Amino acid sequence: MKTWIVCLCLALLVVAGCTTRARSNAQARAAFQAGRQAALASEPQGPTVQVVGNVKTHIIPWTDGLTLAKALVTAEYQGLGDPTQITVIRNGESANISPSTLLGGKDVPLEAGDRVEIRP
Repeated sequence: MKTWIVCLCLALLVVAGCTTRARSNAQARAAFQAGRQAALASEPQGPTVQVVGNVKTHIIPWTDGLTLAKALVTAEYQGLGDPTQITVIRNGESANISPSTLLGGKDVPLEAGDRVEIRP
């Protein structure tokens, strides 16, 4: 009799800890929606500049006076050395900027919607 009661208690504990497939799917959907909401809330709402390459932040809010050097600092370039090529794409037209030009003090103003590509 004691064995039967112990087995019944163990079975109840196992069943109580189980999650149904429907409940698991509902939890997954809720987590997905929460992640989606967090991502939308963290995106800049105004004009932006996109930075492609080995950077920490790929979308930079555009502000009046934003330059290529400021955007690179804000994007937090993560390459081991200086980049070898930087390209600014504006309205489908691209311009290559030498990293040595930036290091020499000549900066390039950016406009809203620009795309900056950094290659190591």
